[in-house]
Amino acid sequence: LTTMDTTAPSSAKTDAEDALYVYDADAQRATVAAKPWARNPHHFKKVKVSALALMKMTAHCRRGGSIEVMGMLQGKTIDDTFIVIDIFELPVEGTETRVNAQAEAYEFMVDFDKTCKDVGRAENVVGWYHSHPGYGCWMSGIDVNTQMLNQRYGEPFVAIVIDPMRTCATGKVEIGAFRTYPEGYAAPDERASTSRHQTIPLSKVEDFGVHADKYYALDVSYFKSTLDARNLDALWDQYWVNTLTSSPLANNRLLVAGQVGDIEGKLAAAEKGVKRAHGAAAVLATAASASSFGAIGKSAATTATSAMSSESSPLTAATRDAVAVAVEQTKSLAAHAIKAALFDAVRAVDSARQVDVDMRD
Repeated sequence: LTTMDTTAPSSAKTDAEDALYVYDADAQRATVAAKPWARNPHHFKKVKVSALALMKMTAHCRRGGSIEVMGMLQGKTIDDTFIVIDIFELPVEGTETRVNAQAEAYEFMVDFDKTCKDVGRAENVVGWYHSHPGYGCWMSGIDVNTQMLNQRYGEPFVAIVIDPMRTCATGKVEIGAFRTYPEGYAAPDERASTSRHQTIPLSKVEDFGVHADKYYALDVSYFKSTLDARNLDALWDQYWVNTLTSSPLANNRLLVAGQVGDIEGKLAAAEKGVKRAHGAAAVLATAASASSFGAIGKSAATTATSAMSSESSPLTAATRDAVAVAVEQTKSLAAHAIKAALFDAVRAVDSARQVDVDMRD
């Protein structure tokens, strides 16, 4: 179980969140007819995910392990917000370069949606989700093409990406929600908003960089009904010991080993880049001093040198990744030390009491 807020919500907040489960078919039809997203590609800005949907998505992605899995989102839209009420899994597996979505997956989706309608579940399919095991929440080229196709024929539609490995490593759900821009739209430079606070593996950097300007991220928040709150309390009462006794150092060793190997590769690539940049700067500086184009040569040399220390340089990226891994490991070590001190102290007290009892006897 990942850490979730299980405190009892206030009555007003609970009533407002319970109201999110009410489905108004007429209002949804009016929204689809109005098509506000056609006039403003940034119309949708937020996604609210129910506790039920979040737990089911996370569990599904975790079961997939290192294989990508996929499912669909059910819910509605209110103004500029997607409301994800529930999800269902699809019999689909794939990798970052190949998606195995066969005809049976589409037949399953249609049959499942029809069955929901037959039993009174009126929510429509409002998006899809899939996993990125170990390499963060962003959209690959295949993801972008899939989302563009869905937005063209199935609006309103949103894409959610979950990283199950980093979720287990950090103790909170690593999740991102995205929408693509229409073809031909001149998107603002928002790459930082989708890459901030996460590490992109070296093998995925090129794919991320090519497609990062074709989509934008939405703010993700969560809500829970009165029944969800009771279920979460019951789960916490049952599994709190597992959470307390789990060791991030042991559970995340494979992920950390992969991250360290990736940092090593990035440092090697950065070293080659620094050597090339130094060589180019030296050649340009020599040419500048020996030719009439001194100003141009000096300017080019300055540009080459500054590129090595820019915010987007490979060395800067590797440094940030190393710091992030070090911080996470420091937190894990601190948690391990606190638990050891706490339980060792309890055992020491119990042992002292037992010795005292034995001496009296």
